[in-house]
Amino acid sequence: MTTVKQAKKYIVFPLDVPSLREAKHFVELLSEDVGMFKVGLELFISSGPEIIEYINKCGSAKVFLDLKLHDIPETVFRAMEIIADSGVSLATVHCGESKDMLKAAVAGSKGKVGVLGVTVLTSVSEKDILAAGLRPEFASSMSMLVMQRAAAAKDSGCSGVVCSGLEVKMIKEKFGADFIAVTPGIRPSKNNIKKDDQQRITTPAQAIKNGSDYLVIGRPIRDSKDPKKTAVDIAREIETSLSTVK
Repeated sequence: MTTVKQAKKYIVFPLDVPSLREAKHFVELLSEDVGMFKVGLELFISSGPEIIEYINKCGSAKVFLDLKLHDIPETVFRAMEIIADSGVSLATVHCGESKDMLKAAVAGSKGKVGVLGVTVLTSVSEKDILAAGLRPEFASSMSMLVMQRAAAAKDSGCSGVVCSGLEVKMIKEKFGADFIAVTPGIRPSKNNIKKDDQQRITTPAQAIKNGSDYLVIGRPIRDSKDPKKTAVDIAREIETSLSTVK
């Protein structure tokens, strides 16, 4: 049997801040308490590769580059080629309309970075699905849409997907334990922050029980009075959950 990784390594902290200075602050503060930092569009546009280099120099936490590539296959291939040489561990591409785009992302990765297909954003509601012109059955059963897109990612050679904790169990059962599931929309059991734009949320315990490999936990940590303590408390919650998972 493989050794269960440290609880903190399940935590992905999104650096959803507008400046390099703010990002560096959180990297320095949390580098010993989380397993990975997520760099998204806002920060990457303002700071570029510099923040990736900084994270890699600061400690053992890895980099998850969440740019959600979505373009013609050749453009995605070339972008992923550059990402593959930038020192990141995971990178995202939308599951979109075409398997060719997903296959191009995998080819461009050169096996150096795990390519994750983004299925359905956790901010998306049933009404959004209908407004987008997708089939009505996808709105009444969003999991059906997630599974369809996860299948496309699997068939295209992706390492895994980004999905809500509500779909993880189905994905693991269908595509295997090695197919990575990264789960955003995580809210700790003792969560006192106000309601936000996340629609499909789960607790760390629920996500771990369902089989999530990584939990993206941002606002509960960032907006707390003591982010470092909150990260440690969440790791303890994850550790307790792991002890009950066979």
